[in-house]
Amino acid sequence: MRFQLKKRKTAWDFNTSIPLFRQECEKGAARFGKLPGGIKIEPLTINGIKAEWLLPAGAVQDKTIFFIHGGGYVSGSCSDHRAPVAKFVKGSGIRALLFEYRLAPEHPFPAAMEDTLKAYCWLLEQGVASDHVVFAGDSAGGGLVLATLLALKDKGLPLPAAAVALSPWTDLKLTGESHRTNAGVCLSPPGMSAVCSKYYAGGNDPGLPYISPLYGDLRGLPPTLIYDETTL
Repeated sequence: MRFQLKKRKTAWDFNTSIPLFRQECEKGAARFGKLPGGIKIEPLTINGIKAEWLLPAGAVQDKTIFFIHGGGYVSGSCSDHRAPVAKFVKGSGIRALLFEYRLAPEHPFPAAMEDTLKAYCWLLEQGVASDHVVFAGDSAGGGLVLATLLALKDKGLPLPAAAVALSPWTDLKLTGESHRTNAGVCLSPPGMSAVCSKYYAGGNDPGLPYISPLYGDLRGLPPTLIYDETTL
């Protein structure tokens, strides 16, 4: 599941304009309609990171959906993910924290993970217990959900109660057979995965578990629900 644009046919290469793509993602967000009724948006800044609370009417303050947006690590924002995340909030009655981690290629790995860890640690510092937090994310954000869980485990930091990864991008090495066999139905245009992988990994090995959680040791992580595009 990717909260971006309808499928694009134009192939990507390293001349593709990332600023233009970001603009198109923002415009495409209108396709998800208006916010559900009763949802309040409360902007905030977390140690320099732009963020916002999505608050349902009567929401309790001790439970949180910690949402990590997708966008191939090169795009994504609070505004272009607000509507779909608000639907999760409306359906669950639980508030969500949405934030904007730094994007590649201007800020390659580990910037996105550093910002995600910073936002999560800030949430815990506000008195929210880790077992009252659920991680959720789509596409690249889903991959970042899993990678961040690995980092938290390795650092001995409190893990959330559970996680949900929507079509997570787990292999930036692009080695899976499905990468080839599903190319015709993939929402991404040809070449986009290779370009975004290079931009995000930078000079690092894309097979590092914190970049591609497929290669990490997932034992000991909290219960995790993974959806793919054909499931949703």
